[in-house]
Amino acid sequence: MIAINETDQLQATARNSLASSNKPARAVAIKIEHLSKTYPVPLARFKQIFRRRSAQGPTEALHDVSFEVREGEVFGLIGRNGAGKTTLAKIVATLVQPTSGTVTVNGLNSVRDEERVRAQVGLASAEERTFYWRLTVEQNLLFFARLHGLRDATAHERIAELLERFELTPLARKRFGELSTGNKQRMTVARALLNQPPILLLDEPTRSLDPLAAAQMRTMISRLAADERVTVLLTSHNLTEIEELCARIAIISRGRIRAVDTPQSLRATHKQTERVTLVVRELTPVSAVQLLTHEVEQLSVTALDGALQVSFTREAEDERFDRALRALLAAGAQVISCEVERATLLDVLERFEREYETAQADAPTRQGGRA
Repeated sequence: MIAINETDQLQATARNSLASSNKPARAVAIKIEHLSKTYPVPLARFKQIFRRRSAQGPTEALHDVSFEVREGEVFGLIGRNGAGKTTLAKIVATLVQPTSGTVTVNGLNSVRDEERVRAQVGLASAEERTFYWRLTVEQNLLFFARLHGLRDATAHERIAELLERFELTPLARKRFGELSTGNKQRMTVARALLNQPPILLLDEPTRSLDPLAAAQMRTMISRLAADERVTVLLTSHNLTEIEELCARIAIISRGRIRAVDTPQSLRATHKQTERVTLVVRELTPVSAVQLLTHEVEQLSVTALDGALQVSFTREAEDERFDRALRALLAAGAQVISCEVERATLLDVLERFEREYETAQADAPTRQGGRA
């Protein structure tokens, strides 16, 4: 749960809505339509080698996924481990082919125009394993720059720029295998930017970074989108980071998209119990109890430096908050502040998981009833 000032939140929402209405519509950078990916059953030989049972039937990693990402947008993808985030990113990057459906990147089909799409996309994965550990930082980046077709003069200039941006210049001649985990992560993102791709796929970009380095990485991501109009598809388990960076997010669970919206809208539509805390003056504790006992639940009244702290619970969108506030004002109370603990993205994510588990648990009952 997070505590926010309700008045400030309403004003911020109004400002954001006004700003959005004044902006021209952005082109679609990534368009995903009815995308599905199914992995076949493992070969019997591998089953015998590892002596384990495989799941019955193929594994469906993605099922009928559809959404769009606009040019210059930082778009978040959140979900549990195994939800399908990495598979989706690899399909967009042309590293994995879909079973069905289409991915269009700046008007190019990811299967039919594979090479051209690959030139448009930079991928930085937290599970990166393709750097050469005996080569230096600079040698690694030069190798991958050449793979992108950059001439050496251009490559050296670009590498110097990226080393400075990611504070890796002092480590340029250090072997990759000698780097800290955090610096290896910076290298991964730097490599994804070598050919200045208009689309960047970032998988856990701040994992293993210290707090200061993580903040710098977030600032860099924001500037890429705002100043250079780079489109960013971001996956992260850090939901605070997702909410800070992303204009919109998609929630993915068991390979299915459950919702696509702004973080604020997703939290607002999450029905739940909220805790309201008011600080009021010109009111006695006895009067507060008498006024609110029948209006709210879990009422708590505490003396606080010449004022009262009044706390109670309500269901989201419940009218009892309005009734309680009117009762206090009618009694002559002066409301100094109001804070509401509202849903976080974690609350929203957990709700979708619970709904899925409930539906799965009810499925055998429904099937039994039809039999």
